[in-house]
Amino acid sequence: MRIGNTIWFTAAKDMKAIGATGFPSLLANLRSSSCRTCSSIPLSYVRTLPFVAHDDIRRRRHPYTDSIRRSGSWELPRPNRNLYCKYSSISAVATSSAPQSCCLEYHRLLPCPAQNGPPRIEHFVVSEDGPVLEYITRELNLPPLYVEDLIQFGAVFYALVCPKPPPTATPKEVMAYKEATDPSVLKNRTSIKGKTVREAQKTFRITHADQIVEAGTYLRVHVHPKRFPRCYEIDWLSRIISVSDEFVVLDKPSGTSVGGTTDNIEESCATFAARALGYSESLKTTHQIDNCTEGCVVLARSKEYCSTFHGKIREKKVKKLYLALAAAPVPIGIHTHYMRPINMAPRLVSEDLIERWSLCQLEVLECNKIPWPHRLIEEKYSIEDSGWPLKDFAYECKIDLLTGRTHQIRAQLSAIGAPVVGDSMYMSAAVAEMANPGLNPFGLSKRDYESDNDKEIAIQEWIEHHGKEPSIAIGLQACQISWNDDDEDDDNGGVDTYLFKAGLPWWRDTIQ
Repeated sequence: MRIGNTIWFTAAKDMKAIGATGFPSLLANLRSSSCRTCSSIPLSYVRTLPFVAHDDIRRRRHPYTDSIRRSGSWELPRPNRNLYCKYSSISAVATSSAPQSCCLEYHRLLPCPAQNGPPRIEHFVVSEDGPVLEYITRELNLPPLYVEDLIQFGAVFYALVCPKPPPTATPKEVMAYKEATDPSVLKNRTSIKGKTVREAQKTFRITHADQIVEAGTYLRVHVHPKRFPRCYEIDWLSRIISVSDEFVVLDKPSGTSVGGTTDNIEESCATFAARALGYSESLKTTHQIDNCTEGCVVLARSKEYCSTFHGKIREKKVKKLYLALAAAPVPIGIHTHYMRPINMAPRLVSEDLIERWSLCQLEVLECNKIPWPHRLIEEKYSIEDSGWPLKDFAYECKIDLLTGRTHQIRAQLSAIGAPVVGDSMYMSAAVAEMANPGLNPFGLSKRDYESDNDKEIAIQEWIEHHGKEPSIAIGLQACQISWNDDDEDDDNGGVDTYLFKAGLPWWRDTIQ
């Protein structure tokens, strides 16, 4: 039983997706070609590939990436044995259980696409017991190597019992859910005995390609995970600020995720920094900064220290300072707003106190006028101006974040008419409000609405017109982080003070 492409439906139980003329035939044809083997490549070299700088590779153009750019999606082009022999992923050689031939690497998740394509999520209720790799390969007609990579990326989830379908589900889709969760069906499944339905509907990641899933198990497959090509361009060792027995401090590059996303835990700072340092396990995430933000992040080397650092954050013992490159001058002092408590970007803020909205406070310690970044620097970091009219000067602000809300600095600076340079998610909103005062339902010049329904419509229109995710970088850096470690056995009185600073922000980059 298959439950659609982000929607729910029942498919036929016939699973002849591969068949006698499917992948076995294709692989046989590929084996018969004159492709050069990759088995002679040293394994040590293969393992270093993920964290060496790839600027020279990124600048090359070849049929694979060209087809991606033209199509606007990262669906792979029609298999061509010459193309895949030449441009297959070398890093896949170390993990593939197939014969070590470039021909067999034709459909991996590497090379990484230059751009993210539209998301695609598939839902299933497994119809028969068996290995999860075989089931997904057969049901979605995907190459086994590709499915292996999805599992390695953390893009495949399961639950013992199918979750309730969304409100948009059709009657047929609801019927499919009811059939899979009928009490007469569930009572025969020993795997859920002793669990409530709610407990059995909790989702977990599939971690091994040979994991067995039983009939009735729910699967969610993120076929197009969000990708982070910048991970392969970074010299990760050069971004390490400090290493101790308990933690690693990283100067996070923009355009990367600290600990990964829901559908991609492989292309993350925690994974690539660990590999650069030669660790066998990924580092643990202790706190987050936005993908488009650069600067100091602390990664734990153990679950114990991860928990310890979380405690320090909860107790407000960790202090962070930021540098923000604003498009307009920002007054020195404390700025107060209130943020709508809905987990949706762009975040809405208001200067007026609104019931149940979250307090947002930051203090601007300094604001210095500097030249607007050079055009070549903007191109290097994919900076978007969102139509900002004045680009002679920008304003570098040092900010103490007094409350830690998602997108807080970005949303607050935009609300006062000084958005972060390059922040396409909030800068366009500031430009729109400048051109049409009162357009922002919670802006300084907000208008009165005849009814709550009219205001809700205005809010939805505002959100729909803004909120574009930045490509790589915005003018925001976590420039400093500090905390104290209490240790009764320490000779210096039981307190160790740690303070770490990031390097120069991207807008201080010099053109060679």
